[in-house]
Amino acid sequence: MKIQLSDHFTYSRLMRFTLPSIGTMIFTSIYGVVDGFFVSNFAGKTPFAAVNLIYPFLIIVGTIGYMFGSGGTAVVAKTFGEGAYEKANQYFSLFIYFAAALGVIFAILGFLFIRPISVLLGAEGELLENCVVYARIILVALPFFILQFIFQSFFVTAEKPQIGFVVTVFSGITNMVLDAVLVILLPQEHKLAGAAVATAMSQVVGGVVPLFYFGRNNSSILRLGKTRIDGRAVLKACTNGSSEFMSSVAMSLVSMLYNKQLLKYAGENGVAAYGVMMYVSMIFSAAFNGYTIGTAPVIGYHDGAQNHDELRGLLRKSLIITGTFAVCMVAAAELFAAPLSHIFVGYDAALKALTVSGFRIFALSFFFMGFAIFGSGFFTALNDGLTSALISFLRTLVFQMAAILILPLLWGIDGIWISIVVAELMAVVLTVVFLILKRKKYHY
Repeated sequence: MKIQLSDHFTYSRLMRFTLPSIGTMIFTSIYGVVDGFFVSNFAGKTPFAAVNLIYPFLIIVGTIGYMFGSGGTAVVAKTFGEGAYEKANQYFSLFIYFAAALGVIFAILGFLFIRPISVLLGAEGELLENCVVYARIILVALPFFILQFIFQSFFVTAEKPQIGFVVTVFSGITNMVLDAVLVILLPQEHKLAGAAVATAMSQVVGGVVPLFYFGRNNSSILRLGKTRIDGRAVLKACTNGSSEFMSSVAMSLVSMLYNKQLLKYAGENGVAAYGVMMYVSMIFSAAFNGYTIGTAPVIGYHDGAQNHDELRGLLRKSLIITGTFAVCMVAAAELFAAPLSHIFVGYDAALKALTVSGFRIFALSFFFMGFAIFGSGFFTALNDGLTSALISFLRTLVFQMAAILILPLLWGIDGIWISIVVAELMAVVLTVVFLILKRKKYHY
């Protein structure tokens, strides 16, 4: 049975509607992890460290799509809730075209300046050359990477999250197959470039297929077509999505700071260990992000339609679901810390020991992470970009940067792993405060 944004959502219906989005985000993370597996095991420790060092920068520029996806979804869903269907499709088309154009511009700039950026991040010698090779290949596909991000959100708004999941699966299979072929078969000096080509081609698939779907007659409520420049709509989408943009940018900046601190305290082994944790963390946090993306259009629709009882129920159910996810994830992370670490760095006993000990501490952050992610996304869906951005800014930048700079002075490298736990706990407290303060305004 088809589920529509206007429906009443029980726990069962909410999970069925959000499951494709959760699957999409998890699968996206998994094929990123597969990329790391091939680079680490077949290209070597230095190329693996190079990918982990430069990838946060690539995420920053790709996050433009996440911003227009989450922020634009809020605008389009609310417009649908108000009954203005043609206007909603014009907004949808505008956001897609605008994000793609920005992708071309940033791809050119990134290609030109990637070497000094890599030096700024601390790369030198062989590590520097590997960063440049990998990043330049990925940057060629940047416009498609941005489109892949934005369409992940809009497939949900179009009431077709299942199609979004299928596109992601095809994209992921492209990456995995090409990884297996290029990284294994190419000579040692070209294995890293092969991994980059595999990732870039998967992004092309993820960006182009939705263009064909939405560019033709389809059974969804969205279709690409003619539009006009609307500066206010673009600004509103950017404001709404600023929290998601800020979150991804801040997380990338913090990852850069983590890498600098780890180079100081543990050398390349520290960077490689953190890379393993980030890959696994991507999968776990993807469930929270996927659920938030899946519920956002529903929240936006019912806010636009002034269905306050439904909005209140969505918030309550979502907090319970998020808490259940959190408990399961921490248990799984503690249980599988050693085997997951072995998959990536089992070839180096010292590196594996460092990874396992750090990951057992790091995993405690999953208790708190989901509540802050959903809280920020909840306010984005309500078109309250300022509150959402404050939660994301303080959570991902201020709290984490303070913790990563202070706690290692007290506990050495363990302080680096503890810092993420402390930052997420503080973010949950902040989220609860905003939910209480905004309750009367939004009637939830």
